[in-house]
Amino acid sequence: MLKRMAKAGAAALACALVFALSGCASQEEYTPELGEPQLSPPVIGEADTLRVGVNTEKSPLAGRGSEKIIGIDVDIAAALADELGLKVKIEDVGTDADKALEEGTVDIVMGQETVDEEAGIWHSEEYLPTGVVLFAKEGSNAAVPTGAVTPKIAAQISSKSAWAVTNAFGEDALSSTNDLATAFSDLSKGNVDYVASDAVIGMYAANLQDVPVEIICLMDTASGYCVGAKSDATELQQAIQQALESIINNGTVGVIEDKWLGGSINMEGLQKVEAKAPAADSNAPEGEEGSADDAGADGEADASSSSSAATTASSSSSRSSSSSN
Repeated sequence: MLKRMAKAGAAALACALVFALSGCASQEEYTPELGEPQLSPPVIGEADTLRVGVNTEKSPLAGRGSEKIIGIDVDIAAALADELGLKVKIEDVGTDADKALEEGTVDIVMGQETVDEEAGIWHSEEYLPTGVVLFAKEGSNAAVPTGAVTPKIAAQISSKSAWAVTNAFGEDALSSTNDLATAFSDLSKGNVDYVASDAVIGMYAANLQDVPVEIICLMDTASGYCVGAKSDATELQQAIQQALESIINNGTVGVIEDKWLGGSINMEGLQKVEAKAPAADSNAPEGEEGSADDAGADGEADASSSSSAATTASSSSSRSSSSSN
């Protein structure tokens, strides 16, 4: 009985969070109640507003859809701003996050990778784990491949994932595809045993294709995405870290993951598949799939395709705005 009550309570909380993030289905837009601002200038650059930099070439973290900047990072930024009693303004800073922070055009930047520590940028704890992983069909009971039998693994051509497959299992294991849509379609049809991909991009691509998947093992060093701020902005750092912990612990980030990825990513305890042999004479490509632009069959799978059923937190709130540089 207690278990049923606990599950019912959790479901109610999840529904409330989805409602808060997505807005209701009626013509009235959901507007979160604005709390007392916890930060003000000079800690932030604009009164009552958290200015957030994203890279719109890095979907599903951020992209353009319906003439707005949308994506996982936009939703999380909006949740952070709400937690701090602030409005949110989204800026497209591209790959120049450090420059945007230094010039003061934004207060924080999203989508910073934990494995890419830059001098002058403070990094929060991660809000989304990632890394090159192997996906299998959900419920298939697929085991971690050992190499005793050559597995059939689909991966996007010329990607870091493809390199990881050949490095661990040899070229015969690799089934190259032009995009992840084809890779997950092949997995769904049973043409391949696994798909190798960046965890976040792969989850997004599988969700777009409506292919239920599960992560089997890690193919590379695990990393994650975090919030960045200027290294000397200690008061802002503390506030952001506390707000981030709050929206992770209360389930808001989990709801955002479910919206964009079809579920939460859990990389804890994953077995790592080691390379078959040292690759001193072989260099992995610098980029993974890069973004989810190739996730759809038409190559246009920016974040807009999964936002039709649920508007992002920032765009559903009359307190939010976005602009591009």
